Amino acid sequence: MPALVWLEDNDDEFPPVEQALTEPDGLLAAGGVLSPTVLLKAYRRGIFPWYSQGQPVLWWSPDPRCVLFPDKLRISRSLRKTLNKQLFNVRQNTAFREVMLKCAEPRKGDAGTWITAEMLDAYCHMHTLGYAHSVECWQNDELVGGLYGIALGDMFFGESMFSRKPDASKVALEYVCDTLQPKLIDVQVYSEHMARMGAEMIPRSKFIEYLNHYCT
Repeated sequence: MPALVWLEDNDDEFPPVEQALTEPDGLLAAGGVLSPTVLLKAYRRGIFPWYSQGQPVLWWSPDPRCVLFPDKLRISRSLRKTLNKQLFNVRQNTAFREVMLKCAEPRKGDAGTWITAEMLDAYCHMHTLGYAHSVECWQNDELVGGLYGIALGDMFFGESMFSRKPDASKVALEYVCDTLQPKLIDVQVYSEHMARMGAEMIPRSKFIEYLNHYCT
């Protein structure tokens, strides 16, 4: 079994993703920092950070990988009604930090959040540089749903979403698929919610092929 690689500060030399552990699935490296240089190199290689408060930065590249092809997004009958009624004012990049903060709020059954203060600062910095984006759903000037992620080339790397009104996060996802029109959305980790929306699991090797083709 390969040993877990520890990164020094500002070290962006990640090991090949094929060296990621199988248990826990996809854990590739630990340590380092969330600088733009490191984050950009990580995403372009199919690696993302995911860790909890008090842990070092943990870097992951799971196999298989959960992705969503935008043309395979499943629009349920109820979501179609919501879209037709135009219940939300959908905006882009007008409240990035607020979206992250709401994504970080405790959820039922969760012990905590992986969106640490360090993650918040790092991705807000990525937003100011034009790499990180938010899609927001508003009602009466109240932020009621949305998502955020990293856009590189024709790829959108989804990080997190939240919803305070029924279908709000789904409407934000539909906006990404229909308006931003990436070739592929990286969902990273499987969830039943995203599977119902059309997300699927593909081998990591296939994901890297898509990444090399779409991510510039």
